[in-house]
Amino acid sequence: MNGRRLIPTAALAGAVALAATALTACSGAAAADGGKDGKLGVMASFYPLQYLAEQIGRNHVKVDILTKPGVEPHDLEISPRQTARLGESDVVLYLKSLQPGVDKAVAQAGVRNTVDAATLTTLEKHGASGHDHHAFEGEEAGHEHGEAGADPHVWLDPNKYAQIAKGVGAALRKADPDHAADYRRNTDELVAKLTALDTEYRNGLANTATKTFITTHSAFGYLAERYGLDQEGISGVDPESEPSPARMKDIQAIARKDHVSTVFFETLASDKTAKTLASDTGLKTDVLDPLEGITASSQGADYFEVMRSNLKNLQKALGTK
Repeated sequence: MNGRRLIPTAALAGAVALAATALTACSGAAAADGGKDGKLGVMASFYPLQYLAEQIGRNHVKVDILTKPGVEPHDLEISPRQTARLGESDVVLYLKSLQPGVDKAVAQAGVRNTVDAATLTTLEKHGASGHDHHAFEGEEAGHEHGEAGADPHVWLDPNKYAQIAKGVGAALRKADPDHAADYRRNTDELVAKLTALDTEYRNGLANTATKTFITTHSAFGYLAERYGLDQEGISGVDPESEPSPARMKDIQAIARKDHVSTVFFETLASDKTAKTLASDTGLKTDVLDPLEGITASSQGADYFEVMRSNLKNLQKALGTK
């Protein structure tokens, strides 16, 4: 990760001081409520964790998000105001190594109920090529985002996302035991929906003309591995990394060899590289959304709608039989 995404030390210290001041200034009643109308205050670092909190917590929680719609999560820079709000949250949900600025702010905020989604499933290493993977268990998952560390995009595998959902449900039950039965029921319902989505993907991608897909951002390693596909990323796991001329030449050769018809790009990052490759090779372009955020240009209003759009786009590109 490049240095500009990290919070300057002075700014971080000021933000932590601001958070402490905000907490001290609250009256007892206000501190207990936190302006949340008696609901459990949950801060999620980015969309996939926000969605879990909303689906499992429903009317018992007030969910805020650090990464606003349209902002690429990898690029998030934390403001002092956001750090102060982190300190006032009852539960914080984040994924260590995805957003270094968030990692630092969470470490300083001292929230009692902090959930690192990376500890709720197994992370693996996925490079630009789909052939490279290695498992990291729980806390040992790579703390360096990129090809040298673990791939954080676990939510694109419905099975792994279900594991994280169970962990989030457990955290909400711990933080708010009065509504534990509701959280458990909502978690079970969500996991059932994710199991059904997994079946849709498994059946929908079982018989295709090719198993190889090309994407600008190597975010789909878990999805590819789950469903027997081969992801070939123009860039690495970091969407800002620039492909080398040699990598571009390799991708062109792979496209010819594996009869690839489409280069995928995403909604929150530039499509320049995909369009350049498509132009050079006569390929089509289409969207494969890594679901790091939902915007007006997303192909769906929530996680399930976008995942189903991704499935349709994959089926079309891979030549479903």
